[in-house]
Amino acid sequence: MQVLSWNTQWCLGLDGLVDPRRVIAHALSLADADVLCLQEIAIHYPGLEGAPGDQVAQIREALPAGWQVFFGAAVDEFTAVGRQRFGNLVATRLPVLQVAHHRLPYPHDGGVRSMPRCCTVVTVMDARLGPVRVMCTHLEYFSQRQRMAQALALRALQIEALGQAGAPPLPASDGSPQQTKPHTLHAVLCGDFNFEPHEPDYARLAAPWSMGEEGAMAAGQWHDGWRLLHPDQPQPPTFRLFDRQWGPEPGACDFFWVSDSLRSHVAHWAVDSDTQLSDHQPVLLRLD
Repeated sequence: MQVLSWNTQWCLGLDGLVDPRRVIAHALSLADADVLCLQEIAIHYPGLEGAPGDQVAQIREALPAGWQVFFGAAVDEFTAVGRQRFGNLVATRLPVLQVAHHRLPYPHDGGVRSMPRCCTVVTVMDARLGPVRVMCTHLEYFSQRQRMAQALALRALQIEALGQAGAPPLPASDGSPQQTKPHTLHAVLCGDFNFEPHEPDYARLAAPWSMGEEGAMAAGQWHDGWRLLHPDQPQPPTFRLFDRQWGPEPGACDFFWVSDSLRSHVAHWAVDSDTQLSDHQPVLLRLD
């Protein structure tokens, strides 16, 4: 199973061109991906550079037959120009079992530029691994307070999901909304986290939890996919390689995290350090 994650910057290349079709074509050229997790997808934002239109529709048209597209709007508002949405998109060619959109914490941080954030979760069925929760997110950039709260929420989401898998609700096959759900231990969390490995937000997301913490049924943690394969090497940069308006040096802020159950399945991690179709680089994870 191969998952590609990419903050597309609303498909704005460093050449100033906004083109979702070339972003999808490039993503699919990098690997025989099963799932694409894209951040910063826009619908109807004439005020952004390149004036993106309905990028969800454009991406759906650009994908091969058989792919499904799920969009989670972190921002969904009605303004003078009409309805505007901005968020994360998960596309997959695997069978889909369940979809959820989680609004992440948005504590006040007066005077600091910010926007709401969310995590889109698509549970897919992999032929070998079984059900896998693929979680796509993009955390706050300007507000460290909000970003930390969001990192803690992603910990809590995993603890909650593991609890449901370990102690599932009463089975039901009556066709109602309470019918049995595909609870699974397997999860992949990816996206642009807007923190780097040396920062406290990273440490809190990576920190192990103990049995009983926030209702956890067992000890566990999120595992950084790169570090599982290369524990003694710094992750290659994924941001500011070519565009330095957000800082003087390249940095790593786009990650793949996996559940305890998938730790031994992480087989390959790669970044495309050449493309300039966004201000971030696409990252690929393969689970065997």
